[in-house]
Amino acid sequence: MNEAAARDSIVRTARSMYERGLTHGSTGNISLRLDDGWLMTPTGSSFGTLDPARLSRLDANGRHVDGDAPTKEAFLHVAMYEAQPRHAAVVHLHSTHSVAVSVLSDVDPADVLPPMTAYYVMRIGSLPLVPFFAPGDAQLAEAVRGFAGRHHAMLLANHGPVVAGSSLSAAADAIEELEATARLYLMLRHEPCRCLDPGQVADLRRRFG
Repeated sequence: MNEAAARDSIVRTARSMYERGLTHGSTGNISLRLDDGWLMTPTGSSFGTLDPARLSRLDANGRHVDGDAPTKEAFLHVAMYEAQPRHAAVVHLHSTHSVAVSVLSDVDPADVLPPMTAYYVMRIGSLPLVPFFAPGDAQLAEAVRGFAGRHHAMLLANHGPVVAGSSLSAAADAIEELEATARLYLMLRHEPCRCLDPGQVADLRRRFG
């Protein structure tokens, strides 16, 4: 994908998420790997009104080289890329149901959501809860780095989900699956549920990786 197409892809994906209520105001950020760095959504920008020409461009060392100033959470994205070089895109949202789950006191911090559906297992797998740090705090980057070598998706406590993928569409599909599962979990958490058993989860992981 050339850079012009990459810029258009970010803007198109962001607008779709905004129009469907997956983000609001100036929350959330997206990045996409280039051959010599990354494109990122700018700080203070709305997913509904992004300008492809004003996206932030960072070099391979994470330095801002062009466009508007990058999201203050750029370090989250860089930490994900450095931990797993195969990642091509990262999406971070403040999506309502995922954030709601991230503030619950009785979830398992090693794996926040149960295996409710096959697609959740296939697209997310296990979901650790990253301890709370203020937005923009460099300690959050180190906390994310501690999980990113083993997980492509995580939930930031009292903040929201961050998901990496082999493409922007893969990362977007995965974070939307996470949000849908968080919504199901909140709907059903006080009801007796029949989640997938360990054998079914292992079979899905063998089939789909």
